[in-house]
Amino acid sequence: MTSVASSTPPARARRHGLADLLARSAVRTPDKTAVVFGELRQSFAELDALVTRTAAGFAARGVAKGDRIVLLARNSHGFAVAYFALARIGAVSVPVNFMLTPPEVAYVLTHSGAVGVVAGADLVVTADAALAEAGLDVTALKVRAVIGETEGWEPFAALGASDAACPEVDLDDDDPVQIMYTSGTESRPKGAVMTSRNLLAQYTTAIVDGGMSADDVEIHALPLYHCAQLHCFLTPDVYLGATSIILPAPDAATILATVEAERVTKLFCPPTVWIALLRHPDFDTRDLSSLRKGYYGAAAMPVEVLAELRRRLPQLALYNFYGQTEMSPVATILGPADQERKAGSAGRAGLNVETRVVDDNDEPVPAGVVGEIVHRGPHTMLGYWNDPDRTAEAFRNQWFHSGDLGVLDDEGYLTIVDRKKDMVKTGGENVAGREVEEVIHAHPAVAEAAVFGITHPYWIEAVTAVIVPKPGEKIEPDEITAHCREHLAGFKVPKYVVITEALPKNPSGKILKRELRDAYAHLAHTE
Repeated sequence: MTSVASSTPPARARRHGLADLLARSAVRTPDKTAVVFGELRQSFAELDALVTRTAAGFAARGVAKGDRIVLLARNSHGFAVAYFALARIGAVSVPVNFMLTPPEVAYVLTHSGAVGVVAGADLVVTADAALAEAGLDVTALKVRAVIGETEGWEPFAALGASDAACPEVDLDDDDPVQIMYTSGTESRPKGAVMTSRNLLAQYTTAIVDGGMSADDVEIHALPLYHCAQLHCFLTPDVYLGATSIILPAPDAATILATVEAERVTKLFCPPTVWIALLRHPDFDTRDLSSLRKGYYGAAAMPVEVLAELRRRLPQLALYNFYGQTEMSPVATILGPADQERKAGSAGRAGLNVETRVVDDNDEPVPAGVVGEIVHRGPHTMLGYWNDPDRTAEAFRNQWFHSGDLGVLDDEGYLTIVDRKKDMVKTGGENVAGREVEEVIHAHPAVAEAAVFGITHPYWIEAVTAVIVPKPGEKIEPDEITAHCREHLAGFKVPKYVVITEALPKNPSGKILKRELRDAYAHLAHTE
């Protein structure tokens, strides 16, 4: 009798990876509109053909399976093409936050071992400065392409003009396809390694629990370098064969006009952008009746704003997605039926996720008791790039440790209480308090500094710094702000700076940040 092992078909016949999704949608619905960007409209067949040519262009320049290519660009058609083209030849895309400073980008370049860069035309100055900071010889790079035109950089469009055949690459579903750098609590970000296996599992959860379908017409306005817009929405849309409208930025007026003009059915925004839409004068003049599905995440939605959304867009089914980069990123989902009944909740574990709340010994705690939120399932990343110690720590006892504190109710609904790790989420962006503290400590007049978040009506959390000067030194808040702007991306710069004589500490000398949050909570309400 022939064994199963001896008759197993070739891996290519069974592959189900990021490289395959667009091609399959192009076969199913070749003439359907896949992507809209400005005046450009492309069908699935046209987009797939361009991605194939661009993949061949990458390969012709020496990009091979496993090579890391940094994507430093705002939302664009070119960003999406580069992302899918790299996956097709087994290269690893490394999306980078376009708000980072050259030294911050340089760290990602060196840590990831990138051999190429695709940058937006408005970001080549940052990219060139980062390459110089990293000590990389640009002539040794396999790719240095610009989305647009800039002297000294190859136009990205040239890669898609290739007449070479796209190579057939041996790909496995557990091969790395992307490295997403996450701020974490350390002064340096960690590279979460994504594979097709964990991404496809996450897409399935997002689609099933998020009520997504091929009939969707969706705006993608939040940054595609971020896993939320890219992996919860854009790629699932391509997987399903839905239509994606890419906007360069989450401008409220443009979003509202696009909903009306394109009869958009689906929209994801963090709370700050939903607030901006509600407050915009066009909200009540545009026809938003096509909008059927709304998603929020990245930060907690104020209950008052949730109620206003329900009142002003009664046809909108709302979903809360909670998770983090390492979970690809969604872990729990609160669906439309529970928005009022479980207001403020992050929902229940998604289709392909197990979620627990545990104590310091990783033992489950009873309902109603606060503990650390842990997850497991195929969503979880492969690990941190070149960081086995942090990978082992994150996955101790066979669960991924989120670093967030939460509580489960008796129905299994999760509420986020606080972050175990020192993280500020401002406007949907992660800011590591320790990173900001280290920059502030570099100021010669600073003795001590504590950075934390306080609740803010627009930013949800605002980065706040409380500083103790060295004896005999005098510091002005504006001086600290200017110092931070020299070394940090704008969203990391403290919005509030307080100079004080001492910081509250426990007997072991640990700064009591919870006391600081309480003491300075009023700052956001005195503007």
